[in-house]
Amino acid sequence: MSRKSIVVVLSEAERVRLEQWVSAGSTPQQVVLRARIILAAGQGQTDRQIAQALKVQRRTAALWRRRVREQGIGCVWEIAAGRGRKARYGAAAVANIVTATLQTKPAGATHWSSRTLALAQGVSKNTIQRVWQEHQLKPHLTKSFKLSRDPKFLEKLTDVVGVYLTPPQNAVVLCVDEKSQIQALDRTQPGLPLKPGRCGTFTHDYERHGTTTLFAALQVVEGRVIGEC
Repeated sequence: MSRKSIVVVLSEAERVRLEQWVSAGSTPQQVVLRARIILAAGQGQTDRQIAQALKVQRRTAALWRRRVREQGIGCVWEIAAGRGRKARYGAAAVANIVTATLQTKPAGATHWSSRTLALAQGVSKNTIQRVWQEHQLKPHLTKSFKLSRDPKFLEKLTDVVGVYLTPPQNAVVLCVDEKSQIQALDRTQPGLPLKPGRCGTFTHDYERHGTTTLFAALQVVEGRVIGEC
């Protein structure tokens, strides 16, 4: 006699949240699997259908269907402690690693690497990488920004954007920019082009011809770029 699958009813917000967990690259795979089970259950699939589609045991599908019915979708994130070797560092060591990452820099370098910080903290580089991942720390990445302090910046920005959106009649609207200090380099010998079974080649040395500046203008209406060095 076949068992009847427990009905799972998901709200629109719960369905969207589960789909976000599935698509996020940082979500643990076991959580992704559980979320897919619940999404399939919410679509009316039976435990047997879910088991065949996701390559799991039928009782696994039934287990998470029942847990979500009783506890909500948040239970899919309950990850039991592993039975392998336990971490040898405590909360104090983790706090020291995070503080060092955020507030200090190694001598003669712009940021910590997992190896240099591991040496300074007396732990393994895998420990550093694990702590960084848990706290979403990426010392090697930076983003540039520039904030205008002009008190009339908003007014000027509105005028410029207004010209782009509604240009004057019979007017040509150009957006101009430049990139300066581009090295004008030339290889000492001609390289060989790419062909099947061989990548393109070029010499390791080059000749300097000073620098150049690239000027570019975007003709807004036509979407045409005009460039000149």
